[in-house]
Amino acid sequence: MSPEYAMDGIYSTRSDMFSFGVLLLEIITGRKHNSFHSLSGPLSLVAYAWEAWNEGRALELIDPSLGESYPKDEVMRCIHVGPLCGQDNPVDRPTILDALSMMYSEGNQLPTPKPPAYYFSRNRDEPEIVECELQIFSPNNLSITEMEAR
Repeated sequence: MSPEYAMDGIYSTRSDMFSFGVLLLEIITGRKHNSFHSLSGPLSLVAYAWEAWNEGRALELIDPSLGESYPKDEVMRCIHVGPLCGQDNPVDRPTILDALSMMYSEGNQLPTPKPPAYYFSRNRDEPEIVECELQIFSPNNLSITEMEAR
């Protein structure tokens, strides 16, 4: 779901482009958009793909079940277009014609994608488990729970 629709209920063709980018990355990686739950890394497929592309690790995104049976240049272009479609600002996302042109035209220089929607930079030195202090909100340390079938 595009961030502008999730946050403000605004829907446009640029929202469709966000979904197109997610679908493109899901096909290439074999992973779902919401399959990321790590405290030490990105929380979405688009953010994961952008981070890998930005760090020069884009080949790590390709679904291992594909083996070597894919045209590397075409897949790399699709990996580049996916984060372009998943950018936070809808104006920065390409139109469908631009995205298709980028994927199929080998001579085009592709723009550099900006950080995607839902991307939060995390400090890799932070501990993955955060300890919380137990707070008791009941004055007599009791709680009432009723088990009731639906």
